[in-house]
Amino acid sequence: MKKLKSVVEDYKLLLKSIPWWVTTLFVMAVVFMNLFANKVMFRAGNFLAADAGILLSWLPFLTMDIVVKRFGPKAATKMNIFALIANLFCVGIFAIVAAIPGDGSDYSAFNQTFSSSWFIVLGSSVAFVVSGIVNNFSNFAIGKMFKKNPDGKLAYVSRSYVSTIVGQFVDNFLFALIVFVVFGPMFWEGFEPFSLWTCVGTGVVGAVVELLMQVIFSPIGYKMCKSWKEEGVGQEYIKKYVTEV
Repeated sequence: MKKLKSVVEDYKLLLKSIPWWVTTLFVMAVVFMNLFANKVMFRAGNFLAADAGILLSWLPFLTMDIVVKRFGPKAATKMNIFALIANLFCVGIFAIVAAIPGDGSDYSAFNQTFSSSWFIVLGSSVAFVVSGIVNNFSNFAIGKMFKKNPDGKLAYVSRSYVSTIVGQFVDNFLFALIVFVVFGPMFWEGFEPFSLWTCVGTGVVGAVVELLMQVIFSPIGYKMCKSWKEEGVGQEYIKKYVTEV
């Protein structure tokens, strides 16, 4: 009970410390990203594929990088778990709405979209949490290599680019493996399962696309980190929980 109370207090202070609009964007992006993941955008032979979640997955990773820089990898991982819980809540609401009988009109397309298969939710949840942990702690580890100027632009883009490549590969690979190799062929009639190489290709495509998005948007992240430090954003949380970032 005491441990649970400590966790709740930790989360309350963290969510109070991170600007509300950052948390809102992060959670919304996670929810929509997992909705989009229901659609395979393209599949080229046995080597390349991508689901539509790739169009939005850059935003959570950009947000994680900013939070890691200011609050550390544990705080970013806690934010991942918070977004996962919010996403599961939304999935539950979507499923209830899809199950409610309509007025006789054909709502099959709506219901199919919002009542995501349980294994898609499972795949996206596992992939998101694991890739988030990989991203957060690799970002932190790379940042520790820049001892002379840890707050410089080179340090920020290096830790963001590398962690994004690794994290996004893990995210897309795991999702494809769980959904399109393990469970999809069991429950989708006529579905041709991905090969292991297609999962690898999916991971590579995701990593490349998200790296390009990082190149475009990382200057915004860098400026936000600088302004947060100058303005003392989240100082109460940092003093209490963060030893080094």
